Amino acid sequence: MSTAELLDIIGGLTSLIKTYAAKLPAVVHLTAVPSGVKPSPEMIDHYETVVSRARTQSAGTPFKGLNESFVTSLEAFEIGHLLGAIQPLLSVLDHVERMQSEKEIEVGRVDEQRIKEYRTALRKVLPGNRPELDNPT
Repeated sequence: MSTAELLDIIGGLTSLIKTYAAKLPAVVHLTAVPSGVKPSPEMIDHYETVVSRARTQSAGTPFKGLNESFVTSLEAFEIGHLLGAIQPLLSVLDHVERMQSEKEIEVGRVDEQRIKEYRTALRKVLPGNRPELDNPT
């Protein structure tokens, strides 16, 4: 598995998370059960397929140690725990950057930009990252 292929996987998972997050209400009241809004079975199947592909392709590569984070993200996504699905992916991005700085892998400029874009996209989805809700008019 190359860095670009890993980033394709992260991009696919990020896209699914963004799609799911867009279906959630903008404000969830404390009396609401967060697990009441779960991703569709089709979205879960697609997420699982992407994670399975990551696990298969990473065997024997420097990225094989990232599989646990992908599985953790999948498990959280299945139950509709948005934060639990995002944090492991952010950890994967941190790990990839660490591998790059330690010269374990090479990351080109295009892939560096993709890492930044995925990190930004995931952070925007995080609960509490909606500045438009800070100042109600």
